Amino acid sequence: MGTKLPGKTRQSAAALLCALAAGTASAGYALNLTEGVTSISREAYRLHMLALWVCVVIAIVVFGAMAWSIYHHRKSRGAVAASFHDNTRVEIVWTILPFLVLVGLAIPATTALIAMHDTSNADLTIKITGQQWSWRYDYLKEDIGFVSNLDEKSAAAAKLGSGVDPRSVEHYLLNVDKPLVVPVGKKVRFLLNASDVIHSWWLPDLGFKKDAIPGFVNEIWARIEKPGIYRGQCTELCGVGHGFMPIVLIAMNEPDYQAWLTAQREAVAKAKAGVDRVWTKEELLAKGEEVYAKTCAACHLPGGEGIPGAFKALKGSTIVKGPVADHIDRVMNGKPGTAMPSFAAQLDDADIAAVITHERNAWGNNMGDLVQPAQIKAARK
Repeated sequence: MGTKLPGKTRQSAAALLCALAAGTASAGYALNLTEGVTSISREAYRLHMLALWVCVVIAIVVFGAMAWSIYHHRKSRGAVAASFHDNTRVEIVWTILPFLVLVGLAIPATTALIAMHDTSNADLTIKITGQQWSWRYDYLKEDIGFVSNLDEKSAAAAKLGSGVDPRSVEHYLLNVDKPLVVPVGKKVRFLLNASDVIHSWWLPDLGFKKDAIPGFVNEIWARIEKPGIYRGQCTELCGVGHGFMPIVLIAMNEPDYQAWLTAQREAVAKAKAGVDRVWTKEELLAKGEEVYAKTCAACHLPGGEGIPGAFKALKGSTIVKGPVADHIDRVMNGKPGTAMPSFAAQLDDADIAAVITHERNAWGNNMGDLVQPAQIKAARK
């Protein structure tokens, strides 16, 4: 006859069963690696499974022998410990067997490592630069490049007091405004570095993560076999915005990729043409507000208040309300020894001109002056 449980105990047991059931439902994802979509990722998965089953077999043999010995040779059955030692035959066996196991694991692992680092004969090379807190992608030989920031919906929901429920945002903190795009079936070589601190570029479906270190260039490659959207994150604790550096890669069939490439080239040409014209105040303020929200608001807050002890306020700032040349220099070159990075390589001329104009005219600063992209272009020389 079973014992009837009290009400609270039954509720707790039911909750535990529900949790276990949910865990079982997602066990296929949570308890194992993903096979990924490249030959390297599948090789890593096979090595992982090989090592796992070797460990399982060893564990069964060792613990099985221990359990059998403990049961059949226990003291209550009158067992007496054997006194043999220095058995040459046994010592040879338990030396050779582990050696063979290690060799059996080392050969495929070495083969995989050699293949992983063979970046020769690449069809496409992309330079990836980690920067607080976004990724810049430059397609070498294609003359295009862009910065990939956290998408606007995630950024808005992440702000304190925004009133936006993060659960209502699809792919919260895992989406970007401009994803990396690569062609399917082509060998893509990735060159990784960083402009400020150490970051780490990780895409599980590609089968690797690689550190992006200032002053060093690391390289890796991938040949993605099927179209799709693949997501990852920075996996190095790089600062307060570390959690806001997602990675999104879109793999396209060749015709779609070529169409995307053409559109990017046209956008770059349009941006270059826009540098030499005179922008209106409305254009600069609209673009500047957009650039500020993507690039600056994480540190200086949307209202320019800053974070006391960490990031200075731009509202009423002596730099923002001082000479324009000093303001341009601070945005383009940063301030050594502080968290203020250089944006000269991260933003184009129009972006820098617009964001400076926005800062000088927002939050009651009311300087009334404009900064044209041509001024930034001249400052780069």
